[in-house]
Amino acid sequence: MHDVIIIGAGPAGLSAAIYAARAKLKTLVIERQNCGGLMLLTDLIENYPGFPKGVNGFDLTMDLEAQAKKFGAEILIGQIIKIETGKIKTVYLKDKKFETKTLIFAAGTQIKELGIKGEQEFIGKGVSYCAVCDAPFFKGKDVVVIGGADSAVQEAVYLAKFAKQVFVLYRKQALRANKILQEKLFAAKNIKVVYNALPKEIFGVNNVEGIKFLDTESQQDCMLFCGGVFVFIGQSPNSSICQFLNLDDNGYIITDENMKAGEGIFACGDIRKKELRQIVTAVADGAQAAVSAHQFIEMSSLL
Repeated sequence: MHDVIIIGAGPAGLSAAIYAARAKLKTLVIERQNCGGLMLLTDLIENYPGFPKGVNGFDLTMDLEAQAKKFGAEILIGQIIKIETGKIKTVYLKDKKFETKTLIFAAGTQIKELGIKGEQEFIGKGVSYCAVCDAPFFKGKDVVVIGGADSAVQEAVYLAKFAKQVFVLYRKQALRANKILQEKLFAAKNIKVVYNALPKEIFGVNNVEGIKFLDTESQQDCMLFCGGVFVFIGQSPNSSICQFLNLDDNGYIITDENMKAGEGIFACGDIRKKELRQIVTAVADGAQAAVSAHQFIEMSSLL
């Protein structure tokens, strides 16, 4: 019997694990892939307090994971297939199950795909969703970045260190990224922004050779030849396993200010409905979720 099971080991889940384990709760974190979540894909995090020179996403992940384990949290890699709720919650994996007094959902989000012709066919052959992972493979090549928010602009700036030319395709007339990131983008001599561009098809033979898009202003079909296409058009919540909770129209978990999503169930980080999705807010959410879980256990023991 665990006191708390945390689903997801991104910044929110690891923060919750630190607070829960430090409070002497028997804590299990279940992560389906690797600790860190989308934080792993970030080369330089510049706005996390306490790191004036910035911090690498992988390094911050390793530190958070080590800190959680230091206080006694157990981290397990596995795919959850079913959850049963009630006074005691049961989490089922393929070949084992775990019981817990409380649940914390911290599964975060996943990167959205374009859904256009050629995208699936060329994943790993020129189509990528992670500049930090794949940029070195495109050294000296022309590449395309699709998107106009913070992540797209940040990744375009990173890619510019490797690529010959970076084309940023965005469907609107102005980028959405914050001004500091835009300043870095426009300062790079090998980055060009193409506005009013709606991707239609990624083409090639064995590998990506280019992308077709519609100029929504002129209504003309256009083409760019390139060796790689990097997609950064937003995220969607990993909430398919928790359909029994109250979700908004986009699938985000609705909680109160104490992260409560149900009886003995809490949610934190990017998976919950909120305005700002940043590492710093995820960490704060995780701390609150763990404290709320601890309070729930203490109150339940008095009943």
